[in-house]
Amino acid sequence: MKIVTSLSFQGQCREALEFYARVLGGKVTAAFPFGDGPPDMQVDPKYKDWLMHGWLEVGDQAIMGADMPPEFDPNIDKPKNGFDVSYHTDDVAEGRRVFDALSEGGKVGMAFAETFWSPGFGTLTDRFGIPWIVNTNPAADWKPGG
Repeated sequence: MKIVTSLSFQGQCREALEFYARVLGGKVTAAFPFGDGPPDMQVDPKYKDWLMHGWLEVGDQAIMGADMPPEFDPNIDKPKNGFDVSYHTDDVAEGRRVFDALSEGGKVGMAFAETFWSPGFGTLTDRFGIPWIVNTNPAADWKPGG
């Protein structure tokens, strides 16, 4: 079994998944635009290049994505609320690299830094409007300020 986060975009799904693939070292394995849908599927032609389904594999994990025309999701233009995509690593330098890359052109909520539970943690909303948490898992012998 796998539980996968599905992200919604407004025409940037392909760009976002390709960006995440570069940052996270993954591969986009599916990218189906609305224009390739069944002939009887009613979609405004301006959305023909938008993705109705995208899939990004990162190791044994995945992120799914789609572009959502406002007719399908009337709240698509609202800020994302109530979830974060969470990235965890055992390497603080890797955590910082991912945090810095994802935050480029976005907005940092909590700068990447040591906390009482982690040698490196931060929050951000990326340039696509997706909220992220980047967390470094502490080693068994790690202590804050150590």
